[in-house]
Amino acid sequence: MKPPSPSSLLCALLVVSGAGLLRGEVAKEDEAAGVAFFEAKIRPVLAKHCYECHSAESGKSKGGLLLDTREGIRTGGDTAPAVVPGDPAKSLLLTAISHTDPDLEMPPKKPQLPKAVIADFAAWIELGAPDPRDAAKLAVQRPPVDIESGRKFWSYRKPQRHTAPATKDPAWAMRDLDRFILAKLEQDGLAPSPDAEPVTLLRRLYFDLIGLPPTPAEAGAFAQRVQATGLDAALAGEVDALLKSERFGERWGRHWLDVARYAESSGKETNIAYPHAWRYRDYVIASFNADKPYDQFLREQIAGDLLPAQDDRERAEHLIATGYLAIGAKSQNEQNPRQFAVDVADEQIDAISQGV
Repeated sequence: MKPPSPSSLLCALLVVSGAGLLRGEVAKEDEAAGVAFFEAKIRPVLAKHCYECHSAESGKSKGGLLLDTREGIRTGGDTAPAVVPGDPAKSLLLTAISHTDPDLEMPPKKPQLPKAVIADFAAWIELGAPDPRDAAKLAVQRPPVDIESGRKFWSYRKPQRHTAPATKDPAWAMRDLDRFILAKLEQDGLAPSPDAEPVTLLRRLYFDLIGLPPTPAEAGAFAQRVQATGLDAALAGEVDALLKSERFGERWGRHWLDVARYAESSGKETNIAYPHAWRYRDYVIASFNADKPYDQFLREQIAGDLLPAQDDRERAEHLIATGYLAIGAKSQNEQNPRQFAVDVADEQIDAISQGV
């Protein structure tokens, strides 16, 4: 056999090289097309429906899953990779948005994404899940956190006693805290405001304790008591009277009712009335007026039906207290009883943990 001539070898090399270049160009075009598909079809859906619970920017990574980086979406969370390039069947993200597993549905508590969107995700994964996002930029934006630096944060440091500073007008201060205030005012070249008039103090006291202003008759009677007994004694009498007023529980119980997400209907898609919600409202008001200890107040609301009771009246009070768990928004349109029960329990845990 004759050896190939130099010219034939050159031609063969040119053919092979040309084919390689052609394949390289095609690969670049495919990669660019995949990235364009991701930017047009995938990233907007992730940003709209997923980043709220699974992104560094939101500070949340439910289930240990971050979906705002290529590494995060491929590594996955506590269970398995969210996306396995080229294998839709093993990609949990596709399973979650397809709602084929009742225990793994995303977005949670919301309708399934449109079929076209799900098909886009399947096609994207089959393409190899092209993803230009880089985790390095996000990592730079998040400051490093460690135990020692966290202990130096002001709210985790043990309070220390400081000596009250000297002031130019020590007679103005009625307590050590006033001396700190006065020292700062003097440092900035300011002077304290003059003392409020007695009736002004009375109005502030009324608004603070019962949320209502005094009537002209009450203000006039208070002014007479100030002249007769002095300001301190008159104010002490007003405080005692306002604390005994039913309006006190209405004023301050309102703040707990806000924490307890009190409402007289279920809200959400089908707004169903709670005809006996007022019983829980009155329980809260009565508890504040009775100066009920806070720990007892919480126990009755969380486990009132399990607490011992001395009589039927106390038993009824404990049961009404558990209205704390019964009220709250509920999705009456949920067709899956198991999902409905889990959603209710999740809402109760959320209200207790955030409220307390």
